[in-house]
Amino acid sequence: MSLPDGLDFLSICLEAGLGLDQSIVRLSQELRISHPALSEELLQVNFEQRAGLARIAAWKSFSDRVDLESVRSFVAMLIQTDRFGTPISKSLGTFSDALRTQRRQKAEELAAKTTVKLVFPLVFFIFPAMGIVVVFPAFITIIRHMEHFLQ
Repeated sequence: MSLPDGLDFLSICLEAGLGLDQSIVRLSQELRISHPALSEELLQVNFEQRAGLARIAAWKSFSDRVDLESVRSFVAMLIQTDRFGTPISKSLGTFSDALRTQRRQKAEELAAKTTVKLVFPLVFFIFPAMGIVVVFPAFITIIRHMEHFLQ
């Protein structure tokens, strides 16, 4: 489950009536097998909040521990929605769509670079080999016909 899928799962949990803390616990249970490190970090956020640490401080601590740009953006979005009182589920949907778009653009960029990287092997290895396979039999046939004319 990628981060956008996890955010969609979190949004579904919130829309189903779970609170943010319960949704995080449920998400960490879902991620336990596929992404155990992220699952542990999300549980750590929940433990820190239950121990009395403020929600914003717990999320900032999570962001510092994980140290990924997408997680930092996610935490900043959570802090803003908490501060301004906007609906978290809508923000999560928008953010997950933005992450998917970003991932698609990165894949398209890598695909465009692949074409350029294939030029060298094609020109120096594949095309000469194909040329030998195609031209060599024709060359032998021409030489055999030339032998008949030269005799």
